[in-house]
Amino acid sequence: MLNIIEEYEKRLAELNDALMDPAVLSDQARLKSLSIERREIEEIIETGRKYRKFAEAAAAARDIIQSTRDPELLEMAREELRTATEESIRLETELNLLLTPRDPHDAKNAIVEIRAGTGGEEAAIFAADLYRMYTKYAEKKHWKIEILSTNPTGIGGLKEAVFLVNGESVYGSLKYESGVHRVQRVPVTESSGRIHTSAASVAVLLEAEEVDMEISENDLKVDVYRSSGPGGQSVNTTDSAVRITHLPTGTVVTCQDEKSQHKNKTKAMKVLRARLLDKAHEEQNREIARERKAMVGSGDRSAKIRTYNFPQSRVTDHRIGLTLHRLDEILEGDLDEIIETLKKHDQEIRLKAAQASPKKRD
Repeated sequence: MLNIIEEYEKRLAELNDALMDPAVLSDQARLKSLSIERREIEEIIETGRKYRKFAEAAAAARDIIQSTRDPELLEMAREELRTATEESIRLETELNLLLTPRDPHDAKNAIVEIRAGTGGEEAAIFAADLYRMYTKYAEKKHWKIEILSTNPTGIGGLKEAVFLVNGESVYGSLKYESGVHRVQRVPVTESSGRIHTSAASVAVLLEAEEVDMEISENDLKVDVYRSSGPGGQSVNTTDSAVRITHLPTGTVVTCQDEKSQHKNKTKAMKVLRARLLDKAHEEQNREIARERKAMVGSGDRSAKIRTYNFPQSRVTDHRIGLTLHRLDEILEGDLDEIIETLKKHDQEIRLKAAQASPKKRD
């Protein structure tokens, strides 16, 4: 374990040198990649040094226990051994989690799609609440949001919202949000005060660059039409809205938020690339997903992942059994505790899988 830390310390020195290289400083993509790697390695080294400190303290305490007969000194050494052993075990587990291979896509940007589900207008209002929650969370993380497509309703709801989130390790945090989100509350449209249950679905896709997903123009059918607002009324006098159909897969993407047809087409292509890349990854990982279907973030978007209960101010994530009684703060974008717990759970599963894999090869 300690030899591994020494290797990471050497790598950190290499990264520090590379990050002072003018060629790297002028290449934003490489600069971002190396900066993220450095932060990850610094965390590993810091944890490793703490582990080494407590492991050495435990060894020293054992030496004292074996070499002294002084009752007072023995008691102090035993207490030191107990504390140092507990900490070294905890830090060793933490270090193993940090050393577990991560999803190579975690550092990328993400496209988030929110759609109102069962529950009519209340579901659309809940979809708008989720959209606001994620934009608030992005603000706290200093991420940038670019709206790609929205379909608003007349009283402040959203039938659909599609947006790009740009920043550091966006996909690695937001990927756990894919699934069905359920809300339990008295709708603003309900006069009798009965609690209703509504739902909205969230899909988190990798942002796909042209190099990630090449699309032939011959595979596309592009239609243009006039954009419309809530209720179907026309909101533009030109054919600026764009509908793109990917003929081989039947995937359809529409965008009408911009007044420019060119801008709408560019945004629609971003969404199309992300959906096609997601579909390709899903097909590649279908066998793995079946074996690890219990894993957080398995991609099963039909599963109910979280419930937001307004009468009890309760949010429950059903995948990890986490319940928090601070719904208002969570809807204001305070998602850190939920997402960090999901990340840790995911890492633990990856660690178990990595530890079990050699046995399968025997």
